[in-house]
Amino acid sequence: MGQHHADGVDDGIEQTAPVWAVFGDLMSGLLGAFVLILVGVLVVQMDLMANLESEVQKRRAEEQRRMALEKALAIPLQSGRVTLANGRIGISGSVLFPVNSDELRPEGRQLLQSLVPPLKVYLSERDEMLMVSGFTDNQRIQQGNRRFNDNLELSAQRALTVTRALIDEGMPSSQVFSAAFGAEQPVASNSNETGRALNRRVEMAPVPKAHPTPRP
Repeated sequence: MGQHHADGVDDGIEQTAPVWAVFGDLMSGLLGAFVLILVGVLVVQMDLMANLESEVQKRRAEEQRRMALEKALAIPLQSGRVTLANGRIGISGSVLFPVNSDELRPEGRQLLQSLVPPLKVYLSERDEMLMVSGFTDNQRIQQGNRRFNDNLELSAQRALTVTRALIDEGMPSSQVFSAAFGAEQPVASNSNETGRALNRRVEMAPVPKAHPTPRP
């Protein structure tokens, strides 16, 4: 009889052991899944923090760049003939040129002359270039003006004239280039003369200098 009792106890132990083994495997699996989820959450949080820090540094650099440009152009900005918005230096077309002309006014050349020294220092310190962009309103070139086929050509010649004037006044030719936009990218409505006058402009913007890609 004792033998039967012992056999019953052994059977119970043998039946119970696999249950605990399965439970243990299940808990191990759940723990592993939890750890994976936790690691995934931490990785996402670290990425978010890194992106946030990068954005903060980017905005801080942009703010420092804006303040440095304002400081460099303090005197021209005070005169009211130059504006600064989003890192772009704006000059009204009427300050630089007669209507439908690419010939610099004497006061326009004097203004450009005053911009060269501070811009040279600013560009050299940051290893940047100056992009000179010409813009016009959307009105057609006046009849009888055979020098320009359209506004795009007028804006191109004006940008080129300003670029050459800057070089003549001491800006290294390797630090400046020109671009033309014609009537594209207006800053005001072309439906009235006030807006059209604002759209007839030349902008100068510091941009990163292109460096040759090293060959493998």
